[in-house]
Amino acid sequence: MIDCIIIEDEPLAIDKLVNYIAKMPSLRLLQTFNSPIPAIEYLAGHQVGLIFLDIEMKELTGIQLLESIRQKPEIIITTAYEQYALKGFDLQVCDYLLKPIPFERFVQAVNKAAEEINRTVRRHPNRIFVKTEYRLESIDIGEILFIEAMGDYRRIVTESKKIMTLQSFSELYAMLPHDTFCRVHQSFLVSLDKIEKIERNRIYIKGNIIPVSTSYSDDFYRLISGN
Repeated sequence: MIDCIIIEDEPLAIDKLVNYIAKMPSLRLLQTFNSPIPAIEYLAGHQVGLIFLDIEMKELTGIQLLESIRQKPEIIITTAYEQYALKGFDLQVCDYLLKPIPFERFVQAVNKAAEEINRTVRRHPNRIFVKTEYRLESIDIGEILFIEAMGDYRRIVTESKKIMTLQSFSELYAMLPHDTFCRVHQSFLVSLDKIEKIERNRIYIKGNIIPVSTSYSDDFYRLISGN
């Protein structure tokens, strides 16, 4: 399932996209935003696989928002203006939907995004390479217990070792399967497969107790419940 958000300042356009997404079993809508500013703040702390993004918005255009995101999820542009297509593809968006959007065309774009997400996962199905000191360290994804923020560093705790890296949570999450890893706190990203129990918003993994913060709890419990 692909977690997605909508960034769109037209209420009717939001309603149509919400309706379309509800018809797609492969999609799970996390949030809708009628302004790009709160969307950028949300993306800094939440894991998203796909964004439906309008171009012409107040405060900040969709193009400017794209240029501000370091690690981009898949992007499907939604706009009434054809002239933005070329610029959108320059920024490596997945697809470009011209309003009013037919449902059949929407399905094509979603399928294209799903294929690209699957292709990215298949490139490194079992291992990731993380920058640490002056080398790239190979890590077995199946051994990762959790990732913890420690000042400017992230500490990757696995079954067999601990690795310190300056790479951000968003960079690390982009390399991990989104159905088995979840941000649960400003300072923690956990492997759902390694959770032994959850008690009073505390996750227990191999003797480690990890808090679930209020701002991340909805996404976390939604993911583990499969809803």
